[in-house]
Amino acid sequence: MDAERKDETGKTLRRGWTTGTCAAAAAKAACLALTGHGFPDLVEVTLPGGQRPGFSLALEERGEGFARAGIIKDAGDDPDVTHGALVVSTLRAGPAGAGIRFFAGKGVGMVTRPGLPIPPGEPAINPVPRQMIAAAIREVAGEAADIDVEISIPGGAALAEKTLNPRLGIVGGLSVLGTTGIVIPFSCSAWIHSIWRGIDVARAEGLTHVAGSTGMTTEKAVQAHHALPETALLDMGDFVGGMLKYLRKHPVAKVTVAGGVAKMTKLAQGMLDVHSKRGLADLDALAAVAEEAGASAPLTSAIRTANTVAQAFALAESEGLDLGNRMAARAWQTAAAALGSEAIALEILIFDRAGKLVGEAPFTPSDHASSLPLGERKRRT
Repeated sequence: MDAERKDETGKTLRRGWTTGTCAAAAAKAACLALTGHGFPDLVEVTLPGGQRPGFSLALEERGEGFARAGIIKDAGDDPDVTHGALVVSTLRAGPAGAGIRFFAGKGVGMVTRPGLPIPPGEPAINPVPRQMIAAAIREVAGEAADIDVEISIPGGAALAEKTLNPRLGIVGGLSVLGTTGIVIPFSCSAWIHSIWRGIDVARAEGLTHVAGSTGMTTEKAVQAHHALPETALLDMGDFVGGMLKYLRKHPVAKVTVAGGVAKMTKLAQGMLDVHSKRGLADLDALAAVAEEAGASAPLTSAIRTANTVAQAFALAESEGLDLGNRMAARAWQTAAAALGSEAIALEILIFDRAGKLVGEAPFTPSDHASSLPLGERKRRT
């Protein structure tokens, strides 16, 4: 097990359960009812790591030829979009010899694009949750069980709009996810896995250029800058390193990393996770770069004491100092070290809050990290 996580006050953060775990536990409870054992007061399910948590049921329903059970998802202290959602498993006897078959009920999406762990035309129930659900059913009904399983999440279609599912080609609802069965607070594993799946989809569609962006403004700006299709856009958020390390093993020809001035300054200063909780940009270091570029002593001092990185960039611009390209070059060095592949050309784009390009390090093979100068580079026209 990973070490316990604590918040900024030192409080231990409570872990939770994935949608896959909830679906498996609900499926086991429904299978008990379907096979004449009744609904349990507490249902246990085995996780991939061998743990056996127990769950109480929020929904029990038995009808002609079916049994249905539901569990409220508890994501612990993680800000999971599905926290508090009802995960429902409905079981029916399937055709002889068919084994365990999976269906998407209301609120669970269908896969429509290649490149995901589940092929197009299948419900978006990932491989590990499928294994957990099947194991839970076989624990009750035996290895030769022929059962049809429908997973539904009421309200899931609306919740899915807050996720990356629409971009990944998962339509109509949420995905049933989980690799360990446990939600670790603020691990953001679901987000990182969505980035990886976005890369998989782009590669499956034959795209040779993807762009990771830290936010909506930069995503729109980089899409317009390169006229990229939606499937080439990766909502990497703060996880620059998580995206680049996956691309190192699953390469495309060209990668753009795009972000605002604050997050790209942190990347330039060596941070691959650019979330504010991982640390703030170093204004002293930014002032030193400005000084190297010829900034006056008053400007250098003003940058060092600026309220924000955006203000520091604005101060530099007011004196005609090109800080953006210098920071882009340094950000390129950090990103290239994580990517490190002669097969991948890397580009850095820095945009201001209005979506204006203020810094650029043009496409260069990412194994050339030591060859890219840290000084000014000409912007492309």
